[in-house]
Amino acid sequence: MTGWLRVRLFPGPVNGVVSVLLLAAIVWAMAPVVDWAFISADWFGTTRADCSGAGACWVFVTARIGQFLYGFYPETERWRVDVAALCLALGLAPLFMARAMRGPGLVFGLAFGALVLCGMLLIGGAFGLPYVPTRRWGGLMLTLVVAVVGIAASFPLGILLALGRRSRLPVLRGLCVAFIELWRGVPLITVLFMASVMLPLFLPGGAEMDKLLRALIGVSLFAAAYMAEVVRGGLQAIPVGQYEAASALGLGYWRSHALVILPQALRHVVPGIVNTIIGLFKDTTLVLVIGLFDLLGMVQAALTDPNWLGYSLEGYVFAGVMFWAFCFSMSRLSLRFERRPGVGQEDTA
Repeated sequence: MTGWLRVRLFPGPVNGVVSVLLLAAIVWAMAPVVDWAFISADWFGTTRADCSGAGACWVFVTARIGQFLYGFYPETERWRVDVAALCLALGLAPLFMARAMRGPGLVFGLAFGALVLCGMLLIGGAFGLPYVPTRRWGGLMLTLVVAVVGIAASFPLGILLALGRRSRLPVLRGLCVAFIELWRGVPLITVLFMASVMLPLFLPGGAEMDKLLRALIGVSLFAAAYMAEVVRGGLQAIPVGQYEAASALGLGYWRSHALVILPQALRHVVPGIVNTIIGLFKDTTLVLVIGLFDLLGMVQAALTDPNWLGYSLEGYVFAGVMFWAFCFSMSRLSLRFERRPGVGQEDTA
């Protein structure tokens, strides 16, 4: 530890003085924050009367934690959300294992099966589970549903759009270019508004589509356009010799891309893909404009309660920490792909 401090912070007199000044400034700036958030904070209780006012009132968060996590999902059925989250974690875990690519078909099949099982658990109506309409979904659960479905749908669609944009067929290439440029040229809030308000006007009389389903379709198509450009950048980075080698082995278009081109291209753009995923995860807060209460929406709704007026800072800090935790976790998981031994250069960050 002493050696690390000497090398990193005190390699010389000038650097040592600068390090001491910066550390002192950090301590001076963070001391009030630490005091407000931890030392003088109130952690236990059920009403605002349990808050002293000297620091943060985390009682507001603990009293509303059920709504923040599950929205208006029935309390007696919330175990289904927990089981669904566990199934999703187990289904996606093989994607981050070092040997996952030895059996990609099985790995992606397992992930798809986990998504289907999660949907059945959350919606219900089968296997003796009561049906829970999507209008009762909310909180962190809804944020994860929109993000996971959007990512799962936009990734393969983005790959197909990227391949189509590089196609030699003018019609196919033109359609893919038009799709990408159209969806990238409008803000997501407009897409959600159109999906929620305008789309029902074009449906046949008497036909209805769930509001959440409309939002998921809009988010997936919007994210696919951005994902396509990231993947296209990776495809352009592959040397022509790789295409020629795949052709020399007698591989057709789809087999050469699946076995030779795409594995290399996707590895080159892992940071870009993760950046798009993180952006999509944070953009899920926009579903509030169409009446869907995600994590941030539930926090804002709770702040309108007269019994908890004045504690908006605690609510927004909680939401911010939750979003940061998920985004930071995704960025760290992406490094597992970049650091896999035997492929490319080792990440030194």
